[in-house]
Amino acid sequence: MFNSLSDRLGGIFTTLRGKGALKESDVDEAMREIRVALLEADVALPVVKQFVATVKEQAVGQNIIKGVNPAQQVVKIVNDAMTELLGGKEDDSKLQFASPPCAYLMVGLQGSGKTTSTAKIARFLQEKHKQKVLMASLDIHRPAAQEQLRQLGVQTGIATLPVIEGQNAVQITGRALDEARKGGFDLVILDTAGRLSIDEALMQEVADVKAAARPVETLLVADAMTGQDAVNTAQKFNEKIGITGVVLTRVDGDSRGGAAMSMKAVTGKPIKLLGVGEKTDALEAFYPDRMAGRILGMGDVVSLVEKAVETVDRAEAEKLARKFSKGQLDFNDLLQQMRQIGKMGGAGSIMKMMPGLGKIAAQMEEAGMSDDVIKHHEAMILSMTPEERAKPQIMNASRRKRIAAGSGRSVNDLNKLIKQLQQMQTVMKRIKKMGMGGMMGMMKNMMGNDDAEMLMQSMDPKSLATDMAALEKEGAPGSPLGSNPFLQGGSGMMPGMGGISGLNLPSHGGKKKDRKKKKHR
Repeated sequence: MFNSLSDRLGGIFTTLRGKGALKESDVDEAMREIRVALLEADVALPVVKQFVATVKEQAVGQNIIKGVNPAQQVVKIVNDAMTELLGGKEDDSKLQFASPPCAYLMVGLQGSGKTTSTAKIARFLQEKHKQKVLMASLDIHRPAAQEQLRQLGVQTGIATLPVIEGQNAVQITGRALDEARKGGFDLVILDTAGRLSIDEALMQEVADVKAAARPVETLLVADAMTGQDAVNTAQKFNEKIGITGVVLTRVDGDSRGGAAMSMKAVTGKPIKLLGVGEKTDALEAFYPDRMAGRILGMGDVVSLVEKAVETVDRAEAEKLARKFSKGQLDFNDLLQQMRQIGKMGGAGSIMKMMPGLGKIAAQMEEAGMSDDVIKHHEAMILSMTPEERAKPQIMNASRRKRIAAGSGRSVNDLNKLIKQLQQMQTVMKRIKKMGMGGMMGMMKNMMGNDDAEMLMQSMDPKSLATDMAALEKEGAPGSPLGSNPFLQGGSGMMPGMGGISGLNLPSHGGKKKDRKKKKHR
């Protein structure tokens, strides 16, 4: 959703970094460019004016102009201002709970995705927050609306309130709350009816339901594809009935992001959840600081860590890490890594969360290197015998022809994959020898000084420990980071990308070892 804005801002900051010292005229020019970038992203004009004024006020000063690295300080100011624009305090964006059974009220216009979002939120609460959830459809106006929610309940394994014909929305609400008390449910999600536009009948019905349910959260479901119309809808619902937060749907589409960036500033209500796809698990909690980092190309390592915590098998990760440290990678290990990448959202999604790698991800997309490439590699590996996967060196010409034919790929494709495995083994051995200093130099050559420093700082063990402590405080399972080769073992991140995520680095041991050898000689 923010790709275009991220590219524009990235170009502005690259220009700033190219200057040794910043003058007020440089800051003015950057602010003009930021203003245009935000307007092109469909951010509301009053919001853009306030944002630019805030940043300029802090950026134009002696501390910035005479600073050691003024461009980075300007980026920091923009990041802080954007975090505030997107929602400010993280606590404001968290879902609230009360003594069970509490209620969530889903409101919005017809077609915004309320019913689907109801099922997504129910699954999210059950899996992430361990809540026992009951879903109830109050939409007696749209044909088959109640049946749609029931079907989604079957798909997700979430309980739904049985339908009784002839009841109105308030009566269904009372029955749902009574059923929740009897059934020991923690939370009831009430899916209200929508209209094509806001009218008095809709608002009165929602107000009556809200009075009966006294919900702890009243969530407006808004379609990000409608741009500023979504913001206007949120403002009207907030004025009429009062909402506590927004669920923004279809953010995986090609919308320009203006709705997300204007929502809190215009309505005063935070975005709490993002719908990022059609499936019932395609829902993410919204974190203003993390989203600001993604927009500004600073990555989102914490979300990447969370995905690893949820998907990585610790025992398998430890086993693979030991093999990585010795450079003993075979096709079985590579297949496991590919499947792990798929569980975490795909290579492109992961790279966009890594500081400094967003540009590389974009270049890969332009070059046609999508996740389909990984699927093709997986097909070739699955066409190998167990012995061939464990001992790639035994694959002669006839074996290669058989494997290529079995996977529907060419022998040339298979040869490239085998060569990539060999390169990855070589890179792992080099990383082990070169130490932190050498690794930093390699990253700078590949990514540039600023992006390399940002990546290495973000993956600092102390920083990750702090992130994981925060996750575990919220009830996340124990972290596999210490043994996860994806985050620490380096070259397994992507076939052919050898070493770009090489993060399992020895503690400055490489240079000392070299000095000892020279002295011995």
